[in-house]
Amino acid sequence: MKISVIGTGYVGLVLGACLAKLGNRVFCVDIDKKKIAKLKRGISPIFEPQVEEIIQKTLKQKRISFHTEFKKPLQDSEVIFIAVGTPQRKDGKADLSYVEAAAQEIAKNMNGYKLVVTKSTVPVGTGQQVKKIIQGHYKGDFDIASNPEFLREGHAVEDFLKPDRIVIGTESARARDILLSIYESLDFPKVTTTVESSEMIKYASNAFLATKISFINEIANICEKVGADVEDVARGMGLDGRIGHSFLKAGIGWGGSCFPKDVHALNQIAGTSGYDFRLLKAVIEVNAKQRAFVLDKLEELLGNLKGKKICVLGLAFKANTDDVRESVAIEIIRALIGLGARVSTYDPKAQENAKNAVGDGVVFATDSYKAAKDAEVLVIATEWPEFEKLDYKKIKKLLRQPIVIDGRNLLNPLKLQKLGFRYFGVGRSFSKITKL
Repeated sequence: MKISVIGTGYVGLVLGACLAKLGNRVFCVDIDKKKIAKLKRGISPIFEPQVEEIIQKTLKQKRISFHTEFKKPLQDSEVIFIAVGTPQRKDGKADLSYVEAAAQEIAKNMNGYKLVVTKSTVPVGTGQQVKKIIQGHYKGDFDIASNPEFLREGHAVEDFLKPDRIVIGTESARARDILLSIYESLDFPKVTTTVESSEMIKYASNAFLATKISFINEIANICEKVGADVEDVARGMGLDGRIGHSFLKAGIGWGGSCFPKDVHALNQIAGTSGYDFRLLKAVIEVNAKQRAFVLDKLEELLGNLKGKKICVLGLAFKANTDDVRESVAIEIIRALIGLGARVSTYDPKAQENAKNAVGDGVVFATDSYKAAKDAEVLVIATEWPEFEKLDYKKIKKLLRQPIVIDGRNLLNPLKLQKLGFRYFGVGRSFSKITKL
């Protein structure tokens, strides 16, 4: 099938690459000329495991191509996916300007029946807005659909090819059958519903996952006060099939390109619909407060932070990505600089992106050991597996004080304690633990 994908960010690029891998002829369109020039050479503008490899292979097979002009790709396609960004506005609502611009381009280039599919995360009712924009320019036959993504950054290709479910929201049997045929080779549960329900499923899913994280972080805060260990508590909870282990990892809060904007957008949707979503407001409040854990602990340990050197390991909002959007690590570093601290940092993939986000006053080291040298405290801010495997005997010699603040509960407290470290995790109580 001939398919166009508008937008080559995380969602659009993974979508285009994977659809090409499944055997479709895919045209990826973006107005960013530098990005498209890279992609034409098989260079991915983002770090995402497997994506660049798939792009290079499907380019050779002539199954994927990259364009800055809309007309020919759109007119040659049977299906058009809108996969542009929907960033959060200052009022918390989703910014739909890129979606609307994509719909305008589609409308101007309609030359027969097309199925226009919204892949971007959008508020309920966006599909109808897209339909009205197209109808303003084109009086022929077309369909709209919603097909939300459920991709985890760092695992996006795996999530596309082996999804928990595929959600398809349509207004006609024709549109439903076209989308089902695209995903026919993926033998996983397929939920077919209305466009509006499909749009809501995406927001509801992310809000629920964010709620689980905020919940376990609240439990972690209580554990710290009563001497319980949140890792044991989460393990005991997760064995209940009704609860499950996923997203019960305590830490310094959620960030990234999806959870913050989607949770705020759903809160706004509820508000404009006349409903006070009190639970979601609490989830947002808990997450905002959780980010203060590292700063509070540092001030408790060191007092005034002015002139103190702090090593922060991790800049990406999570491991296996170079994405620093809404990264808790970045917020911590900004706050430390504001308090007069000196910051050294290292991240295996996100350093270049972080340089634009944190500004001056930060030393970007070439490895973890150089970042740790002469620092008062080492802070784990992103759960990169390589940070767990560091030589902490060497780290101890490099630090001015043997103190680790583990904002992601990545490390083994007893091992560090045996090495002579003072270890502080989120909701960890290891003085009574006999084994881990």
